[in-house]
Amino acid sequence: MKSKVILTALASFAGFIAAPAQAENFDGPYIGVQAGWNRAEVADRTIDAQPIDAEVSRDALVLGGYAGYNYKINDRVVIGAEAGFSGAFDDEVRDQSAGNSLTIDPRYSFDLSARAGYLVNDKTLAYLRGGYANSRVRTTLVSDDAITRASDNLDGWLVGGGVERTLTDKISARLEYRYTDFGNNGGHFDQHQALVGISYNF
Repeated sequence: MKSKVILTALASFAGFIAAPAQAENFDGPYIGVQAGWNRAEVADRTIDAQPIDAEVSRDALVLGGYAGYNYKINDRVVIGAEAGFSGAFDDEVRDQSAGNSLTIDPRYSFDLSARAGYLVNDKTLAYLRGGYANSRVRTTLVSDDAITRASDNLDGWLVGGGVERTLTDKISARLEYRYTDFGNNGGHFDQHQALVGISYNF
């Protein structure tokens, strides 16, 4: 009887040692991909010091990637930093300005942001985001006399929020809304985005 108890205890201890440790959710580095809806709103651009009177918007599909780091301050609070890169498809904004054809093409953008969240439970993080954004934009104005093009790097800021949930020890999914304001340097350029992301957590 005693030998059976000892053998059972040894087997249980061996199983405990052999079992992998449970990964800590939302703590450490991660990478991911995301996709979603992008709405660009542009107004009053300037090209070669020439004001362009146009207010237009365009909906498009956006794809991107990101990498970041989460740090758990305590059992419920998570902070972190993230860098992202994205580009939209078929997102050229077209309009008329003073009878001339106008095309505004947001080429790509990147961002650096901080994230702060609260763990609703062990697997679900609700968070807010804020940081810096940059977009490369090309503007083309076609008149009867000439075609004028200009490319700009627009600096701005972003804010947003979302919910992320772990699916496995390594994989999590998130749903997020972002608003980005690229300022009024040569005109107004805002973006609204609804994004779905999948992350691999190291």
